[in-house]
Amino acid sequence: MLILTCPVCGVTAEETEFHAGGEAHLTRHGPGASDADFEDYLFMRANPRGVHFERWRHVYGCGKWFHAARCTTTLQVFGTYTAQTSAPPQEILDKIADARPDWTPRTPG
Repeated sequence: MLILTCPVCGVTAEETEFHAGGEAHLTRHGPGASDADFEDYLFMRANPRGVHFERWRHVYGCGKWFHAARCTTTLQVFGTYTAQTSAPPQEILDKIADARPDWTPRTPG
């Protein structure tokens, strides 16, 4: 079971207090975008084995959305940060690099 900490209200709880919202840091294209861009935004998601960045909502708490970095194979949580952050904080990237020296960030697109 995952243990997550909401970065907004500071509550640490089991994943049942939260709701998963899919992949984090997706780019939504605006007006004038091609059909292919919109299709990619709607349907194409990374499903990596290993480090993954996800959106979560603190359903039974403050109700706010946030992002979490975790490993999909070991369920290790590297950290959480607010949803208004456009990229993972360096502190979390450093924790991932310490635990997984062979990991490299996935480039968008």
